[in-house]
Amino acid sequence: MEKQLEFTLPEIDRVATKKAVEAALEKYRVYLLTLRLDQLPKVTQHYSLVPPSNTNKFHSSTEEMAIRSADYEREREEYIRRITNAVNRLSKWERAIIVRRYMSDEEMYDYEVYNELGMSGRKYYRLKSRAFYKLAFALKIEVYRESEVSSS
Repeated sequence: MEKQLEFTLPEIDRVATKKAVEAALEKYRVYLLTLRLDQLPKVTQHYSLVPPSNTNKFHSSTEEMAIRSADYEREREEYIRRITNAVNRLSKWERAIIVRRYMSDEEMYDYEVYNELGMSGRKYYRLKSRAFYKLAFALKIEVYRESEVSSS
């Protein structure tokens, strides 16, 4: 008889994956609401005892802040687009749960969401769990358990 190749799928760490998805959705909410204060350019004059150097490097804090601000804006827009695309791939009910619970301006508790959607708590948590797994794979942030190496 021929030996059959054995292939085992890695096991997903449910708790760590859930935390990763919640962190991604929280980052989405923060990106929507904020622009970091250190992104604002300094407009006050400052004096230095070090003489200016004649190199091609920019030393203007306004120029450096503008570059960092543009990079931050690009990163923020790309992240928001990735999250939005992933959420749009969910089913109708999964999407409704994620949008109401994590993506709206107003923070809501789970029981408020499932009451608003008119579903039982059990169905809500089942759909929410499924949505988290789909988001984890779509965003490539799933967490796998460390495989125990058996010494034979």
